[in-house]
Amino acid sequence: MVKEKQINEIKALQEVCEKEGRFQLKLNFDMLENRTEDFQEDFFYYEDSKLVGFLGSYGFGNKVELCGMVHPDFRRKGIFTGLLELGLAEAKKREIKTILLNAPTGSHTAKEFLKTIPCTYSVSEYQMKWQQTELTEDPKVTLRPSVSIEDWNAEIQLEVSCFGFSEKEAEEFNQRIRENHIDQNLIIEAEGKTAGKMRVSEADGEAWIYGFAVFPELQGKGIGRKALTKVVKTEQQKGLSVFLEVEARNAHALRLYESCGFRSYHSQDYYQYID
Repeated sequence: MVKEKQINEIKALQEVCEKEGRFQLKLNFDMLENRTEDFQEDFFYYEDSKLVGFLGSYGFGNKVELCGMVHPDFRRKGIFTGLLELGLAEAKKREIKTILLNAPTGSHTAKEFLKTIPCTYSVSEYQMKWQQTELTEDPKVTLRPSVSIEDWNAEIQLEVSCFGFSEKEAEEFNQRIRENHIDQNLIIEAEGKTAGKMRVSEADGEAWIYGFAVFPELQGKGIGRKALTKVVKTEQQKGLSVFLEVEARNAHALRLYESCGFRSYHSQDYYQYID
């Protein structure tokens, strides 16, 4: 488990790295603060009792994402290479199928480093913030808490059909989400039938939308847009700023979210490690 002292050290190092590089790192503090002791997921490098290098491993079903940083004053000393080797070795030991290396889109240092690693571009992830936009709700599309075994099964199938999980991986991932988080797990219904899901996390005056998915056979019918409209209005009425985190392989895929008033302000690029 990551101790509170280590969390504070990671945040201090993150602040230095982001200020120097003018980008944002995705270090998933909600996951860092809820680590288990099942296996090693975090790797630290200290110089004179000062944290100068960190790598985090974040598991999502059949894949892990590796993201880390090194203090600007300690780069080009092989620190990150060493941390990455430890992270890769642990992922291989766990027989992880897909290893993704995370780099802020605007980080020149990260992109140069990735040129030395056997990897290929996979996908980009966008952090988007909702801007004031005229939205019209549709009563035929509703949101409600996930409460039944039928809801659980629908969520598992959505993970499988929309995110490429196996059923076992989807079950393990969703179980961990429920054990370690107090987020709202919501079911999207269209005309009274289950159509999709999303997870909403509220903290520090912000509402974040994750895991948004609609069954493939129901996509293209406006259900996703109407569901987003409803959750935006609900969170806005609470006085919260609304954010969305979504993967997209091209700008065209962002149109749904932009049509609801979301605007991208930061992005991360993911590269698949090739063993």
